[in-house]
Amino acid sequence: MKKVYILSGLGADERVFRYLDFKDLDVTFVQWINPLPNESINHYAQRINEQIKHKNPILIGLSFGGIMATELAKIIRVEQLILISSLKTRAEIPVVYRLAGWLRLHRLIPYSFLKKDHSLNRWLFGVIRKNDKDLFKRVLADTDIDFLKWAINCIVKWNNTQLHHNLFHIHGTNDKLLPIRKSGKVIPIKDGGHLMVLDKAKQVSEVLHQII
Repeated sequence: MKKVYILSGLGADERVFRYLDFKDLDVTFVQWINPLPNESINHYAQRINEQIKHKNPILIGLSFGGIMATELAKIIRVEQLILISSLKTRAEIPVVYRLAGWLRLHRLIPYSFLKKDHSLNRWLFGVIRKNDKDLFKRVLADTDIDFLKWAINCIVKWNNTQLHHNLFHIHGTNDKLLPIRKSGKVIPIKDGGHLMVLDKAKQVSEVLHQII
């Protein structure tokens, strides 16, 4: 049985994967830990690596979890690196995000607004169904603001240029947060939004099993 470690999105947890089919896979969900003051993403990856107990595992990362999985794959040997609704390299970060990082505009973001359940957030993340809206609201409420600030800073300043030798990138064609046109080579999910692991779980599960 394949050993799989899964990293969720920014501030989220395993709840967002509840519709995915992980049959025949030995799955462990990596838990986010509190970042240290001014901690680099590389140093954070080394600390979170303490949760990886198997050699040569498969890593699956959703959104920011994909960035962290990429950093993990630099310090440990992994059989496969699978990204969902994420980024492979700095070149795929939308220009407006990179500009915000360069000008430090992201520090002016009203982070309490990002934690609220409102129509703009639901539109950006592609949350449509009633059950998904309820889950999204709970996940937002549980997101730690300090972690949110740290992670957004990591995203806009991420400078990775390396591609793992066994990398797969699954991306929705209707992702508003990370438009697919910037995503390079991907396995597209038709009409999938940023949180397509919820409403496109069947399609994403099928692709995962084809890859693994």
